[in-house]
Amino acid sequence: MYPPRSKRSVQKKKVKRARKRMVWIINLVLIVAIGLVCLYYAVGMKEQQADPEVKETVVNQESVNEESPQGGEQVSLPDTDTEAGNTSDEGSEGSTEQVTENSGGNSGEKKPDAADSKANGKTDTGTKKTTDTSASSGSKGSEGTGTETTQPSTSANDVTINFVGDIQFSGKVAELLDKNGYDYPFAKLGNLFKEDDLTIGNLETPVTLGGTGAANKTYVYKSSPKALEAMASAGFDAVNLANNHILDQGVEGLVDTLTYLEQYGIAHTGAGMNRDEAYAPAYLERKGMKIALLGFSRVVPETSWKAEGNRAGVAETYDSTGAVKAIQEARQKADLVIVVAHWGEERVSTPNNDQTRLAHEFVDAGADLVIGGHPHVLQGVEYYKGKWIAYSTGNFIFSKSTTEETWKTAVFQASCSKDAKCSMKVIPYEAGLGQAIPMVDQANKLLLEQMTQLSPGIRFDANGFASVN
Repeated sequence: MYPPRSKRSVQKKKVKRARKRMVWIINLVLIVAIGLVCLYYAVGMKEQQADPEVKETVVNQESVNEESPQGGEQVSLPDTDTEAGNTSDEGSEGSTEQVTENSGGNSGEKKPDAADSKANGKTDTGTKKTTDTSASSGSKGSEGTGTETTQPSTSANDVTINFVGDIQFSGKVAELLDKNGYDYPFAKLGNLFKEDDLTIGNLETPVTLGGTGAANKTYVYKSSPKALEAMASAGFDAVNLANNHILDQGVEGLVDTLTYLEQYGIAHTGAGMNRDEAYAPAYLERKGMKIALLGFSRVVPETSWKAEGNRAGVAETYDSTGAVKAIQEARQKADLVIVVAHWGEERVSTPNNDQTRLAHEFVDAGADLVIGGHPHVLQGVEYYKGKWIAYSTGNFIFSKSTTEETWKTAVFQASCSKDAKCSMKVIPYEAGLGQAIPMVDQANKLLLEQMTQLSPGIRFDANGFASVN
């Protein structure tokens, strides 16, 4: 007969059993947790594959102070802003100072020799990227459900072109870049501009270390060459210079800008050292396709800014004769003709009669795509005679005002075949202070719905593709 267990033995057994139960409970909790993590990961991957357009979460910008708008810019020709009070004439150019000094951080930079600048600055940059453009964000997505399809075939030979709105690196933007680095404006774009074939923007500032600030203007811009170097690194291929700020630092500032653009391999159009250069297109080759890019402005601060004869200046289109002739000549030499136009009324979301008239004239003359800017807010698109017209792309890299509509922008993405049939897509972005930030979720959806409302006869689907109703 075995002797009875002691109380101590009973207690040890109870403790041992309790430990075993605890181990089992912990193991069970770990198994459940691992299963939930795996399920969440699998669902997330499935959603990403289903919607490739979802971008990274918008970074909060609590540290970015909104600028206070100032009075209107003095413009001696039509299209002046008549809004009274403290509202900025430049829409979202809310700098509280007249920017005539050198943007910070340039003391160690060498100023380019104006004599070294090429006469016309027109460059053929050849093949841009080695990445297959079929991987470009949304470049070959599905068409909307309109009654007329406008999406070309998803051929590997299609050229993907991204267009963005107004860009400047002056004033409050310059202060932000000095603090955060000159790649800050493009930090949230990912590879969007590196995986396409062309990226085109409106450079609404001279890039110079010298120059003399324009008189009788409220907003006089001047940007550091470091910003232009960052633009090139971000994937920009070409810019329009036909606007109401490119001569803010005089002819010297224009010459420096042309020189820096050449230095960093960015093609340009819309301004030059004489009339012929200003109206001449930039020709670019992509995938065996010859592309002509032209720029014209119907917003010119004073007559002396117009390129005439041997006088340096911008290609203006108050009288469209010169623009139409340049388009017709480009049509004879290029497979695809693109016009970037600076026009319209600031902070007005509807194109005026001059915009519509000129856009139709440009298409009739041979333009395949017409992309507009200057209003600092988004305007709608039109499908005219089989060609896309985007009336205003809004701001892209800019200062920030109290007008909320100027905070909305987009990348306008065209995919074009060699026979000049193009699709149009809108990728929503927020125009933060000095930085473009992807819109996601509800904000993305609302902007696409707004673009549909602004575009009579056009519908934008959930992926941003435009179709004709």
